[in-house]
This record gives sequence, C-alpha cells and structure tokens, in this order.
Amino acid sequence: MKPRTSLWFLSLIYTLSLVASDTVPSNEVWALRSFKEAVYEDLYQVLSNWDTVEADPCNWFGVTCTMVRDHVIKLNISGSSLKGFLAPELGQLTYLQELILHGNNLIGTIPRELSELKYLRVFDLGMNQLTGPIPPEFGNLSRVVKINLQSNGLTGRLPPELGNLIFLQELRLDRNRLQGPIPAGDSSNFASNMHGMYASKENATGFCRSSQLKVADFSYNFLVGSIPKCLEYLPRLSFQGNCIQSQDLKQRPSLQCAGASPASAKSQPVVNPSHQPAEYVSKHHGASKPVWLLALEIVTGTMVGSLFLVAVLAALQRCNKKSSIIIPWKKSGSQKDHTAVYIDPEMLKDVRRYSRQELEVACEDFSNIIGSSPDSVVYKGTMKGGPEIAVISLCIKEEHWTGYLELYFQREVADLARLNHENIGKLLGYCREDTPFTRMLVFDYASNGTLHDHLHCYEEGCQFSWTRRMKIAIGIARGLKYLHTEVEPPFTISELNSSAVYLTEEFSPKLVDFESWKTILERSEKNSGSIGSQGAICVLPNSLEARHLDTEGNIFAFGVLLLELISGRPPYCKDKGYLVDWAKYYLERPDEMSSLVDPELKHFRHEDLKVICEVITLCINPDKTAHPSMRELCSMLENRIDTSVSVELKSSSLAWAELALLS
Repeated sequence: MKPRTSLWFLSLIYTLSLVASDTVPSNEVWALRSFKEAVYEDLYQVLSNWDTVEADPCNWFGVTCTMVRDHVIKLNISGSSLKGFLAPELGQLTYLQELILHGNNLIGTIPRELSELKYLRVFDLGMNQLTGPIPPEFGNLSRVVKINLQSNGLTGRLPPELGNLIFLQELRLDRNRLQGPIPAGDSSNFASNMHGMYASKENATGFCRSSQLKVADFSYNFLVGSIPKCLEYLPRLSFQGNCIQSQDLKQRPSLQCAGASPASAKSQPVVNPSHQPAEYVSKHHGASKPVWLLALEIVTGTMVGSLFLVAVLAALQRCNKKSSIIIPWKKSGSQKDHTAVYIDPEMLKDVRRYSRQELEVACEDFSNIIGSSPDSVVYKGTMKGGPEIAVISLCIKEEHWTGYLELYFQREVADLARLNHENIGKLLGYCREDTPFTRMLVFDYASNGTLHDHLHCYEEGCQFSWTRRMKIAIGIARGLKYLHTEVEPPFTISELNSSAVYLTEEFSPKLVDFESWKTILERSEKNSGSIGSQGAICVLPNSLEARHLDTEGNIFAFGVLLLELISGRPPYCKDKGYLVDWAKYYLERPDEMSSLVDPELKHFRHEDLKVICEVITLCINPDKTAHPSMRELCSMLENRIDTSVSVELKSSSLAWAELALLS
C-alpha cells in the first residue's frame, strides 16, 4: 500500500508541476513582447512563433526557462539579421543569466535598464550597429563573467565602474569608437600573482580591480594614454589600432587621433556591489521519509483542492488581463516615454538640414500639393536660385513620436543620403523641427511624374514608344544594379513598382523609395494595433515582414515591372486577376509572345521582346536560387537591346513625335 501511495504522490507532484509550469511572471512576458515589438525587420522570421497573447514563452525561439518553467533564464538569438532596437524592458527579465544577441543589426543605444539583470553571467551584443556610450550602471552586473560589445559603433569613455565586476573573465570592446584612457586605477603598489594578474587594493578603481580578467580586447578604438601596468599581461594586439602612446604597437595615424582627448578620466569612489541575492533554486524538494507518509497524504488532499482552486482563479485572471494588454509601442495616458535614445550628431553631419520656413516659401505656403496618402503629403517647390524640389511630409502627431522613431528617421535619412546614381532619386536634405512638429524629406524633383501615370494614362498622346520603354527598362536595371552591388551594405526598394519610378524631363527613370516611410507611421499609435471588445489583441502590423526587403524580392518585383512596362496592364485588377498569372501562358509559348505587348503599340522589335521575356522568366521563377543577380540581368538588357531611335523611326510615328518633343 505504501509504495503505491508513494508513487501516486510523486506522480501527482509531477503533474501539478506541469500544471503550474505556465507561470512565467507577466512582467517577463511583457519584456519579451517589448523586445519583439522593437524589432522592425525579422528577415528570417525567427520570431514568428513569439505569440503575443496565448503561447508559453518558454517555447519561443531563443528563449530558455528554468526546469519548472517559471522564469526566463536565457535569451539567445544570434546571427539572425534582426533589425531594431534594444527594448529597455529586457531589464525586467529578473532571473536572466545569458543575453546573447550577437551578429544582428540592432541599432540605437544600450539601455541602462539592462544593469538590473543581477543574475546575468553572459552579456553578448557583439557585431551589431549599436551607438552611444556604455552605461556606467553596468558596474552593477555583479555576477557577469563575459561581456562582448565588439564591432559596434559605441562612443564615449570606458566607465571605470566596469572594474566593480569582480567575476569578469572576458571583456571584448574592440572595433568601436571609444575614447579616453583605459580606467585602470594603476599604481606601483600592485603586486602580481602567480598568473601574472594584479591583486586590487581597497582604494583602486577601474580594471585593476578585476583580478579574474583573463581575456580583454580594446583594439581599434580611439583610446589614448598608456597601457596600464596591471593589464600588461594581456597580448599587445589587444591594444593596437588606438591612439595609445606606444612604440611597439601599430596605432592610428596622428590625423585620426587629433580629436581624441588625452585627458584622464576622473576617479570615482567604488561602491561594493551587493551579493545578497541567493542563486535561484528549484521550489520543489525531494520526497519526505515514509514515517511522514500518512501526514503527507492528508496534506496532499488539501493541496489538490487548493491548487485546482488557484488554477481556476489564475485562468480567470488571465482572461481578465487580456483586455488590458500593454502594447510596448503604444503610450497610454499614464505611461510616458522615459526612454533616452542617443541621437548621433555625426550621422547626419553631411546631410543638409532645411528649415521649415524655407521649405514653406519654396512650396508656396505648402499649397502646391502633387501627391498624398494617409501617411504623407508630397509638395512641389522651387528653391530660391536653386533646383525644383519634391518635399515629403510625414503625417504623424507629436504625441505619437518616440525616441525610437526619431532614431529610425535619422538612420533612414543617412541611408538615403549615401545613394548617388543617375537612376536613383537624389535626397537633398531633411527638415526636423518641433514647433510645429515637422519631419520632412527633400528630394530632387522629377518633372514628368511617375511611370505609373504614363502607363495607365488613357488620354491621347501620353503613350510611350517601344524604344522609350526599353530605355526606361535599362535605366531601372542600372539603378537596381547600383543599389544591390555597388552600395555597401546593399540597398533595396521597399515597394518596387511603377509608382516608385519617377521620370525626369528627358524621361530618364529615377527610383525613389517613398514607401519605406510607412514603417515609421505603422510604429505610431494610430496604426499600432488595438484591443477588441472580446479581449483579443490585433496583430501589430509589420509591413517590413510582408514587403520585399531583400534583393531577391526586388528581382521578382523587377520582373513584374517589366511585364507592366511592355503590356500596359497593372500588376493586378479585379477583372483579370494577377498580371503574372495571365502572362505565364504567353511566356511559355514563343509563337504567342507578341500578345504580351500593349495593344496601343503598333510597332515593336521582336528581338527586344524575346530578351525582355527571357529576363522576366528568370525574375519570376519561384525558385529564388535560380534568380540571376541584377548585374547579370542589367548586362543582358544593355548588350542585347538596341535603344537607338533610328531603328524605330522608319516605322513608328510615335517615335518621330517623341524625337520632336525632345529636340
């Protein structure tokens, strides 16, 4: 009887532990949701199973929980090309031991809230695009063993508080933009131990307190001064590529070190971190001795009833909480945006900043509207003594604008400003003012509207000849080749279609990526999701996941655009469905290929059509691995299509008319 009762008791305890497993605290679940919402591009969909409401977070990709599944202890999502920010809410993962986000494309600053992770042992944010200073509060990570912040864009001085990390064994800070001296607190009184380390004095500050430090890399920054004696046991390569005074180390040229300040960092008193929190242990203990079996059976009966009651109450509480889920990107009336986001003044130093007043004058009091959408308004203007401009104004209220969005705006401006090609729309500058709240982009104006306007114009005289269409096709291909192969990192058009192709006075195509700004608006409150009457949360929109953001997506879209260019049909219409589906029949039958050509075109070259159809077939191939690069596609069009007007003048009156207009 006793053995059977014991087995029954143990199985009951195990079952109850499973029932109670879905008890990850709400603040930890909210922290993970906040992390996902701060990611605006998930190229490989690694966060696709991070359900925003129901699923157990312990089953989410990259998340590891305790044995009883009641706390998150590890977040490891490395090498996943995530683009976004580090959510400060991650600091609420109280029992987190490892935070590994190595090899992504995270931007923004490192939130000081991460210093609240008292149990953290591994902290790896290496190989991202993080900027700003290292928070001095990180000196409170009393249990950390490894810190890796290499290959980012971190600035400022090394905080001496890092010397408080007495268990730190590995520190990698190489390939950043850190300045100032290495805060070692070095003196001649330090005695080395048998491993070549230096024992710290009570009044020491900086890295000389880190007696466990075995690996450290400070190379390729802008550090000045000399190598502290207490760190001379490290390999000399750990200090190269700086502005350090050393004869035997390869340092930066003096010109690069001109801005690095040699002033020493001020010493600050070190406060010993608290070590009172005990290590987290399982709540369940081993079975008691058989002498207490009778008492345990009585207690177990009581526990069963109590736990079922608790489970019912918890379920009810969860249902009630559904209607009050906080969306991290959405600010409520009682919740203000206290997150300090570092805006790098160097990022936009070479981009012209226009005042609202001068744009208002240029655009005739913003009355000359040439386009609009729910997200933006486009104005035409003329700068005094300068070029014609197109001004895009984002439609967003100041109360919906956050520090994250400001940083994203800044990054996009910097990204667009680096583009310089005859077939890419030129960003001339931007406008950022707070009174009244203004965020605008200023582009060089293309006077002939969009390709969409001309292809789907049904008035007499607005059709293009075959030769002009071929020139436009080659121009678009050249622009994409530049974006994909000549820009580092590659740049892609968010929504490549005929509306993204603007035409100059000579009908030369220019690609303009206006649609990328929808992302900013979709992160604002008015589009960030809502709570239904039944407590179900709407999925937060993430257009970046649905759009073609990679080069393969652009190549497919280019094939569709070529189809639209030669056929004059839109990519989709209710009556005839998708253009690609309609075209496949003719693409597979060379004898009927001419049926793809716009019926308004009385003359076209069959040799050109074969090349265009060959390129289209390659682009729309469902197997992405079979897609050639834009360099190859552009070469096919340039080398095999004759765009000389003389070829068509003999037979096309439309070509004669176009030539007369241009002359």
